[in-house]
Amino acid sequence: MPHPDFDSKAFLKTASQKPGVYKMLDEHQQVLYVGKAKNLQNRLSSYFRNKGLNNKTLALVAKIHSIELTITPSESEALLLEHSLIKKHRPPYNILLIDGKSYPYLLITTAHASPGIFFHRGAKKQAGKYFGPFANVVAVRESLQLLMQGFRLRNCEDSVFAHRTRPCLQYQIKRCSAPCVAKISAEDYQQDVAAAIAFLEGKNDQLLAELEARMQQHSAALRFEDAAKIRDQIAFLHRVRDKQWVISEQQIDADVFALAMAPGGCCLSYLMIRKGQLLGSRSFFPSGFLASQQDDLLLHVLSQFYLANERADLPSEVLLPSLPDNMAMLEQAIRQQYNKNIVFKTEVREPRAQWLSMALNNAQEQLRMELSKKESMQARFSALQEQLRLPSLSRIECFDISHTQGQDTRASCVVFTKDGPDTRAYRTLKITGVTPGDDYAAMAQAIEKRIASLQKGSQPLPDIILVDGGKGQFAVAEQALQAVKCRQHVALLAIAKGVTRKPGLEQLYWQSVDNLLSIEPASPAMHLLQHLRDEAHRVAISDHRRARAKKTVQSTLDGIANVGPRRKRALIQHFGSVSAIRSASVAQIMQVKGINKSLAESIHQYLQDY
Repeated sequence: MPHPDFDSKAFLKTASQKPGVYKMLDEHQQVLYVGKAKNLQNRLSSYFRNKGLNNKTLALVAKIHSIELTITPSESEALLLEHSLIKKHRPPYNILLIDGKSYPYLLITTAHASPGIFFHRGAKKQAGKYFGPFANVVAVRESLQLLMQGFRLRNCEDSVFAHRTRPCLQYQIKRCSAPCVAKISAEDYQQDVAAAIAFLEGKNDQLLAELEARMQQHSAALRFEDAAKIRDQIAFLHRVRDKQWVISEQQIDADVFALAMAPGGCCLSYLMIRKGQLLGSRSFFPSGFLASQQDDLLLHVLSQFYLANERADLPSEVLLPSLPDNMAMLEQAIRQQYNKNIVFKTEVREPRAQWLSMALNNAQEQLRMELSKKESMQARFSALQEQLRLPSLSRIECFDISHTQGQDTRASCVVFTKDGPDTRAYRTLKITGVTPGDDYAAMAQAIEKRIASLQKGSQPLPDIILVDGGKGQFAVAEQALQAVKCRQHVALLAIAKGVTRKPGLEQLYWQSVDNLLSIEPASPAMHLLQHLRDEAHRVAISDHRRARAKKTVQSTLDGIANVGPRRKRALIQHFGSVSAIRSASVAQIMQVKGINKSLAESIHQYLQDY
């Protein structure tokens, strides 16, 4: 049944029959779901029929307080608008698949006299050669380490390179040839750069022939050390070529998708094929979706994959296990957004059929592993529920505090459900207005802020709040819950390290500071509590370190007259660190955009006296 304040019959009578987008809102005007339709009235009517709705749709309908409509000229326009709104609002009942990040690349800064090789993500503004895209960050990091091992290109920022006076550790472990201090001639280094570029462009046979010719030249000239270095590069290339998986000699650029579904979840497997090589794969686990049929879900996923975020280097073809209805609409929307035609294919021959089979096998295996993890987490929740004698348990939030001698205090809130850590619900909180080092006051403020935020939004209250600490933390947490009038709705548990501070021997205070709970160290319930505590600790420390690092940089530069946020940012981006700015000359500081000679002299003098 819809929300009692929403008259669905009256609304449907006036709803347009044109194509467009609809936003379903709850009583707090938070967006629950965004959808598109060729005929808005017909599509919306399907949500309010008396039977045939699945549980997720029923849960959505029960929260609808109002619906907003936007009419569009065509269904493809509606599709583009739909994914723009999904990206903006991130509604809980839509498929939230994409993380919003662009594809990673490798960048060789060929414009520099001694080019470096770097991980790159984002706009291609920096001069140089870009190689990619790669399907995931791990593939880029591995390639970067491989290239540094084989060709010894530098990986330091230009600001660090310009101020080196002796080789760094990368030179000692033979991952860089140290062009910064002329341990290699400019000509030889450029040859290594050219070899790395040829390797990334797939010209391995040509590269091997050139290296062998150079090795023979060095040997003939009795330059045996140089010849040995090239010999090592040739051996490296042979090892890499033996490991490389060239799955097709055809220069095909394709994205390959397969979907595996089972009770409890689904997995979308994605393979990135570029120039016949498998550059990487990713697995997505869509959640919160309403589509019940595989083709409907696949269409939703593909729409978001290509439309919700700008995509670079689109392939010429996309391989699918089956073609959902309305694919023509998606093709038109992609053409409209990118001015490029993509062909969606199924029932293909080799090698494409092999790629589809590979993607499907990967999806099935990843789904099996994910469901196994969920079962383990559900078993832990069940064990804790039984141990605490609760009627139900589906959501736990854990809090921890981190600071350095009372400075830059941060609190973390991590959320676990029966499906595991819900990282999208994690929060970090800046603690203000408390006595430095007062962990009790910080804990109380963190809990009050978090509960107040939940009460205003659409997320549910946790069944249990877990705090990292003993009796003191328990007491202030209880006071905080009473202050926001939630103590009777939320159970409270504190986990202290105990006298020996050994894992498994923690002290647990359950619902009262006088109720010391005992749980077996090997119990799945104890493992769940330890996991929560450790995760909250990790998130709190990470956020505190970021805040401290930012403050350290800002505090050093804050005292310089006429150096505001923009110039501070430009200085750090140019030099990389405050110590590098301190080591720079006035002329070098003047190279930063927006800094003239007078200001450069002021900056230089200030940092020398700091």
